[in-house]
Amino acid sequence: MVKLLIFSDIHGDAGALRRLMDIPADYYFCAGDLVNWARGLDAMGELMKRHGDRVYVIPGNHESAEQITAFCAKFGFHDFHGGRVQLGGFEVAGLGYSNPTPFETPGEYSEEELQTRLHAFDGVKPMIAICHAPPFGTSLDRITNLKHAGSRAVREFLQREQPRYFFCGHIHEAAGAQDKLGETSAMNVGKKGYLLDLEQQQAWGQI
Repeated sequence: MVKLLIFSDIHGDAGALRRLMDIPADYYFCAGDLVNWARGLDAMGELMKRHGDRVYVIPGNHESAEQITAFCAKFGFHDFHGGRVQLGGFEVAGLGYSNPTPFETPGEYSEEELQTRLHAFDGVKPMIAICHAPPFGTSLDRITNLKHAGSRAVREFLQREQPRYFFCGHIHEAAGAQDKLGETSAMNVGKKGYLLDLEQQQAWGQI
């Protein structure tokens, strides 16, 4: 059995991260925003380092790509921003950063940049895609006033490439939300995370 634990948006919550690291899994994927404004990354690394090279990290909008590269090098993790790895018969692909926010955080791309970078995964099958940003216009990107704040480029990528699974974070209000985009089972994992067992795959329905 191959189990992937995917989580996001810890934002410095050591208790939440400690609970995640106690969950038995073969691989651990952080979908961004371990901290706020890149402050305190080393403290999070200390909690994660027992899993060493089984940890894969992409930057959220609160970390720059350079900061995550240095962080992963220090603690022996995989810098997974724009990366791919074969696990359990799947190609797992990762891309960090969010679409633009009103807050001018360090890890933001224009929609055009996101679109260009996501094209690196064109034709990859069977794929599990992990991004920080959720797709626009779904249950995964609803903010408090029920407006949508996700990425149009991510949505276009999912509709075009139809990965088997898609995981994201970024929009805290939508943590735990699940959706179906064509053949893609998609989830905003939030800081509680999601344990994907590749031996016992299950798709979830439209929410």
